[in-house]
Amino acid sequence: MFRMPDLTRRELLLSTAALAAPNLGWASMQLAPGAPELRFRQIHLDFHTSEHVEGIAAQFDPDDFARTLERARVNSVTCFARCHHGWIYYDTKANPERRHPHLKRNLLKEQIEACHRRNIRVPIYVTIQWDHYTAQRHADWLVVDEKGVPVGTPIFEPGFYRRLCYNTPYREFLRRHVAEICEMFEVDGFFFDIVHDIPCACFWCRELMRKKGIDPTDALARWRFMHQTMLDWQAEMTALVRRYHKSATIFYNAGHVGPRHRHMAPSFTHWELESLPSGGWGYLDFPLKIRYTRTLGLDSLGMTGKFHTSWGDFHSLKNRAALEYECFQMLALGAKCSVGDQLHPSGKLDEATYDLIGAVYRQVEAKEPWCRGARAIADVGVLTPEEFYVGPDRQIPPACFGFTRMLTELKVQFDVLDSKSDFSRYRVLVLPDRIEVDGELARKIEDYVAKGGSLLASYASGLDAKGERFALDCLGLDYVGDAEYSPDFLVIDGPLAEGLPKTELVMYMRGKAVKPRAGAQVLMGTHVPYFNRTWDHFFSHRHTPSAGRPGGPGIVQNGRCIYFMHPVFAQYQANAPLWVKRLVGNALRRLLPDPVMEVKAPSSVLAALNEQPQENRWVVHLLHYIPERRGQAFDVIEDVIPVPNVEVRVKAPKTARRAVLAPQGSAVELRREGAYTVFRLPVLEGHQMVALEF
Repeated sequence: MFRMPDLTRRELLLSTAALAAPNLGWASMQLAPGAPELRFRQIHLDFHTSEHVEGIAAQFDPDDFARTLERARVNSVTCFARCHHGWIYYDTKANPERRHPHLKRNLLKEQIEACHRRNIRVPIYVTIQWDHYTAQRHADWLVVDEKGVPVGTPIFEPGFYRRLCYNTPYREFLRRHVAEICEMFEVDGFFFDIVHDIPCACFWCRELMRKKGIDPTDALARWRFMHQTMLDWQAEMTALVRRYHKSATIFYNAGHVGPRHRHMAPSFTHWELESLPSGGWGYLDFPLKIRYTRTLGLDSLGMTGKFHTSWGDFHSLKNRAALEYECFQMLALGAKCSVGDQLHPSGKLDEATYDLIGAVYRQVEAKEPWCRGARAIADVGVLTPEEFYVGPDRQIPPACFGFTRMLTELKVQFDVLDSKSDFSRYRVLVLPDRIEVDGELARKIEDYVAKGGSLLASYASGLDAKGERFALDCLGLDYVGDAEYSPDFLVIDGPLAEGLPKTELVMYMRGKAVKPRAGAQVLMGTHVPYFNRTWDHFFSHRHTPSAGRPGGPGIVQNGRCIYFMHPVFAQYQANAPLWVKRLVGNALRRLLPDPVMEVKAPSSVLAALNEQPQENRWVVHLLHYIPERRGQAFDVIEDVIPVPNVEVRVKAPKTARRAVLAPQGSAVELRREGAYTVFRLPVLEGHQMVALEF
């Protein structure tokens, strides 16, 4: 696997001219120019089909196909022009040799026409960097590493994962292929799959780099070059599609959407967040990504799967409760819904699959009026460490999942931001564990605090890029270095001790030694162990206990800024100490004593608050589904466990006329307590929306 050079993602992105792209922000959330509104109930219908299977689409009936989708309340389905095996599924004139050898009908054309008769959109799938047919026949078009070895599946192993390079003649093939699709079909949209910027040392890349005066032996230069190549190719392909179809939706899939996508936005019409919880993404991935993409100004589509595991898991079904949770969470957090399926080689949709999807999508359809045009209301903005992370390409830092889990359990209403985001609309800014701060970002954060914003930072956040000093004066700290002892122990006392026993509590991960400046207040101190655990100094099974000797400050407040010396968010992702969550929750409550929403419910309840300006209402979403690790590989959801007596307090700008259960339509009793509108839900079973009408 390719590993990133020793630099931050941010250094790479800031090194490209592409950062001149528009600075999209939350306030500008809108449809891309010319693009239709995304539909709520979509299917991503894989059709990666081997040449070793005969009778391809032999049982396909266009009317039955569209009717099955319609019965399941599907209103958009992504169908295949060309798959990872490299085969084409329509009557191609440009590349007849690539048409699947056992396909006897114009499948894509029939799918589109049958669906359009029932008002079902059909975005078209085109594979990009995985194409087994091409990889087998054009070894000189493959991405190769610095040793000249093709990146991806070895020759004698199953799989089509060898990657093709944009700088080879393959680029011209793609242009002609997509142009033919545009000329032959009424195109609703394109889903371009496997679009990455993995560095390449093939002949074509080396020659192009030399012509541009770039040293091809420089690993960092190869990476930057391929990143810019990908950006240029995306812009070229979008321009090609636009020449034929002005209103087609366009998305380039890399399996993840994060800060690096901000400057790609001009080539996209929307975001599709591939995130199958059982397929390697897990249940924290989607809520992390949607909380970022919903700030970028384009619509978002969540993508899960109907599979028990992941793509290509034929003849399996996801538990209905799990599919409900995944789709309803999309609605609650501001996304439309997409469920992945794979069409059987026969071309016939599986009835049980669409019974399952229909059971969920009928509920989604009923909920849509309270989700259309909705935008999230958030008190807190969290800068994502992903922007600053050093490590394998597209790997998400543990702190990201840690803050996503912790803040969700605390019912905090938060967005995920990058350094280019607008901080001014948030009352608290969180810098989790490792947010390096250069001069520009320091000025932006200092200005935010000076204008009344509050800041919560932890561990290495706030340090300069070299990790030598705090770049944020507002923290009121001088940096000393890594803490001498680990683990050490927080002495639980003082203003952040609510809900915790007055004792010493271990902090497993090594912290930072800091020295408070004049005026800063130590909210919680530390004790140190007798010694660090080494080969010749160790104690019992794990770590050495506290010696009761004072260590350095553990938590410090300076004005409206609170700093934790430990990596509390990575720690929570590692083993979820309850005391860590309570300490962070108490710190947030100190900075934000009047959050926009408070919910009295178990930590397993997800709560989200959205605004529908056109409808003059706010909508509270409450969900209770519990992922469990019943097998070794991934979490599952089987049961829906009711929660009684959920009390919700909402700090709305004006008094609500009434609260209504949606979509049921029954009223809920309201009362006013100071600035808060308060209601009680007698029982929460699965997902419930409550509309506050003004």
